[in-house]
Amino acid sequence: MATTVHTSPHTAVLPVHALYGAAAGLVGGVGFGIWMSVSRPMMNTAMITMVAGLLGSTNAVVGWLIHLAIALFAGIGFGILLGEFAQKLAPAAVLGLAYGAVWWVVGALWIMPANMHMPVFDWNPVSRSSLGGHLLFGLLIGLAYACIAQVTGKRTTGASGR
Repeated sequence: MATTVHTSPHTAVLPVHALYGAAAGLVGGVGFGIWMSVSRPMMNTAMITMVAGLLGSTNAVVGWLIHLAIALFAGIGFGILLGEFAQKLAPAAVLGLAYGAVWWVVGALWIMPANMHMPVFDWNPVSRSSLGGHLLFGLLIGLAYACIAQVTGKRTTGASGR
């Protein structure tokens, strides 16, 4: 007995959006990771080692692994949530910058400090540098997503067929 599964055109492209987003997330993650490796906003400590503190470490390699895992997750989210609208460079850049700003508020101002028993939503040298890094991440993820979508030559839109 065979079973037929029907999916909407929008649902059918979600894996493509997620895949493009994952790749774009890693591109943005590498760019932001370099930023965090050279940025030392507090006591000559690289920001990437602060990320390692999420697991109780100060090792930069641990920081990179955590950071790239988060970037991969964030990239998949970008692809699923915004991929349909981020297929051209200009809209992708704007959406990416906004997405990076959201991740800065949620991740850098709230989740990370809360997990490290630090003040949340605190404006300080670390959060200022982190804002720049998150905007760079967002810009790179948006532009990388659009480039991947254009290079593959496949429009990944839902039922609207835009």
